[in-house]
Amino acid sequence: MPNTPSAKKRLRQTGVRTARNKTLRSSMRTWEKKVLQAVEAGDKSAAEAHLSLACKHIDKAAHKRILHPNTAANHKSRLARKVREIG
Repeated sequence: MPNTPSAKKRLRQTGVRTARNKTLRSSMRTWEKKVLQAVEAGDKSAAEAHLSLACKHIDKAAHKRILHPNTAANHKSRLARKVREIG
């Protein structure tokens, strides 16, 4: 347990930030899964619609430094390639 007032405050701040980051990371992963499910089903229009929302969530996570920007670019690139490969 923290002893100093500043350490107590840091503990509170960390808890709030962890919860916020977890929410954003979870929503990003959910949209990625929706894109992949649409790709597996072969539904190109749904995959493209979900891709734009997934990219939005990935960009938001990268902007807030939950993901490194290059990692975000890799995620977006892989998803876009899978959507493009749908017959």
